[in-house]
Amino acid sequence: MQTLFRYNWQVREEWYQWCEELPEEELVKTRIGGVGGILQTLVHIVDVELSWVRDMEGKPDIRLDFTEYNTLQKIREVDARFRPEVESFIVAWNEGLERRILREDRLDGQVTQHRWGEVMRHVAAHEIHHIGQLSIWSRELGRKPVSPNLVRRGLDTYLPGTE
Repeated sequence: MQTLFRYNWQVREEWYQWCEELPEEELVKTRIGGVGGILQTLVHIVDVELSWVRDMEGKPDIRLDFTEYNTLQKIREVDARFRPEVESFIVAWNEGLERRILREDRLDGQVTQHRWGEVMRHVAAHEIHHIGQLSIWSRELGRKPVSPNLVRRGLDTYLPGTE
């Protein structure tokens, strides 16, 4: 689990760096697909990750609204502010948490239950999905996207013969 989150954080940081080279109007431009544009997608990624982790921790949700976090600098700052909280949850992850149940009271009045392991995999996959959208928009802008490769990032801490 930790590998996927560390991967997402590395790739996210590379997207932040990629964004530094674009004019502001391209970063905020509404695009087809996704949740709006490039910056709106980045704040959405941070918001979803934080929301699910806080739900599992039993903490109140903090909605990251794009009207407030509408620049690359503000998104990086809010990400840096809450990353330690998310990271401590991820680092403490263990097999015993996989089957814990998260109760979700939905706005339509329904109650659903999810296992924590499923939620964690959803959060990791959610970011990867949006990274794909950023890659498409990158190509539309005639720019090379951030590499989505997980290998060669130094994330796998297990190597045979080192245990």
